[in-house]
Amino acid sequence: MQRATSVLATCVTLIVAAACKPVPSDAQSEQPDKAGSLAEARRGFTTHLTTHLTRHDRTGIAPPAPPDVFRLVEYSAPAGALPAYVGVAPPGGRKHPAIIWIVGGFSNSISDIAWTPGPVENDQSATAFREAGIVMMYPCLRGGNDHPGFKEGFYGEVDDVLAAADYLSKLDYVDPQRIYLGGHSTGGTLALLAAESTDRFRAIFSFGPVEDVAGYGPDLLPFNIRDHKETALRAPGRFLKSIRTPTFVFEGTKGRSNIDSLQAMAQMPHSPSVHFHPISGANHFSTLHPMTRLIAAKILADESPKADIQFTPLELVISAKK
Repeated sequence: MQRATSVLATCVTLIVAAACKPVPSDAQSEQPDKAGSLAEARRGFTTHLTTHLTRHDRTGIAPPAPPDVFRLVEYSAPAGALPAYVGVAPPGGRKHPAIIWIVGGFSNSISDIAWTPGPVENDQSATAFREAGIVMMYPCLRGGNDHPGFKEGFYGEVDDVLAAADYLSKLDYVDPQRIYLGGHSTGGTLALLAAESTDRFRAIFSFGPVEDVAGYGPDLLPFNIRDHKETALRAPGRFLKSIRTPTFVFEGTKGRSNIDSLQAMAQMPHSPSVHFHPISGANHFSTLHPMTRLIAAKILADESPKADIQFTPLELVISAKK
């Protein structure tokens, strides 16, 4: 119970921070529709951190997972070998769809949330995918758990997500053409940044992201948020037009949520591959339980040569009320 309470408190803090007006910078004057892809914009740039944040303590070590559910593995990322929980091979001996899930918060760590479902009103575990027979991967990102790297606040973490996809695609029980990406809150923001960096995922599901990470505030970010280049290269709202992967953005409309960010991005130049879905009657947390179950069913049915996933208004309303 303590763990769940801590996660909730952290996420509420993030929502309040994200709702704050981003700190103005010179980057605000740049035209996002002329920025090209995020990968292109990042070429030749090296981020400069103002603080070096890690989780180098015994409590940060990734705990062992139930062996019949997950394997604790290491995948090769630019920052070094990082731990991850990867679902065991489902029965049947065939290749299965898989999803990488990025949890919210700023720890970059993995924990027992991977196999511990939360309450219906706040289930950040996304276990619906595993229960549906979809292979899940929860990667630790740089600076998380006991890894010696440093958190970069939505920059190098993008490279870690892509490295996790490399690892997942090589498993003999995973269909490399059906690897999806999802994330919640800060994880949703990171999922959008990944969508703007690559088209390797079959589809991407972003829950409660923000359009500009500067809104999280300087106390939560390890770089100078007044540096226009540093901020611009971490702002999903600037590169929405470059997304080629089917990408779905969800957020609840009631209570504390990042619905203002969803609405702002929906008004920004974006590619037809990006779809924004406000969920009536749900908040930042209660969207997760019903929507991950709906998405899991969509993934299982998504067997065409190209991704064919759509959400109707009626499905979204029914889902939010479950």
